[in-house]
Amino acid sequence: MEKIIASIILILFSFNTNAQPKGTLFIIGGGNRSDELMKNLVELAGGTEGKVIVVPNASGDKIETADYLVKEINKLGFNDTEFLLFDIETADADSNLLKVEDAQIVYFSGGDQSRLTADLLGTKLFEKIKQVYSKGGIISGTSAGAAVMSHIMITGDELIQTDSLNSYNTIQRKNIKTTSGFGFIDGAVIDQHFIKRKRNNRLISVILENPQQLGIGIDESTAIIVYPDDTFKVIGDNQVIVYDAKDAVVKAKADSNLLAASGIKMNILFDGDKFDIKNRTVIK
Repeated sequence: MEKIIASIILILFSFNTNAQPKGTLFIIGGGNRSDELMKNLVELAGGTEGKVIVVPNASGDKIETADYLVKEINKLGFNDTEFLLFDIETADADSNLLKVEDAQIVYFSGGDQSRLTADLLGTKLFEKIKQVYSKGGIISGTSAGAAVMSHIMITGDELIQTDSLNSYNTIQRKNIKTTSGFGFIDGAVIDQHFIKRKRNNRLISVILENPQQLGIGIDESTAIIVYPDDTFKVIGDNQVIVYDAKDAVVKAKADSNLLAASGIKMNILFDGDKFDIKNRTVIK
């Protein structure tokens, strides 16, 4: 009987271990990417021998963006960098699946995150990209390519305050449009260009409506490296703000949907600071 129990425990442990993602996320908040910032990608990859796949689908000009990013990545020393050109109809072409098969890094460009999810979610190609991550690879992205990392994705659109000249000027329920992202990061919603573009209103609105999720706002020229144990480190020139409304008391006005809350936690982090997503605490 003891042997049977031990075998069951071993099987369950193996299943749990295999189910855990083993890769790393390199999430950039947009803006200029210094050589110093991007060298962290080389360090995470253990050198420049690995294959890099660029996915430019968020961009309005895929070819121009892909060419630029391939040059930027090759400048770091990588010499096996390719980009994919596809839409939802051609995503699962054998050539695309084969290219991703042995990739070490997948890099999502900036642009419009909704374009990217529209072309990838539900495809075999996306499953291949997830396999890169689960096998220990690196998933990276900047700007829109950062926004897609979470399960709940901020689209950039508003549902109530639709005046584009006064965007995100309220903290309000049922206003910020969200949809399904790629879900590489669990337990947090990612926002980008955060301090530069004053996006605190929209991220606070989202986490007050989804208090189990942290809100992680990454500023320009700044990145977080999310490790397999769900901790992250901040690197780069500017800051990352983490909002936590799990224990907040939230209320809303019935007529306007304006939100009020007490007990929101906020941490402002910069280069070298570390944070534990699961335990929702700064690592000291």
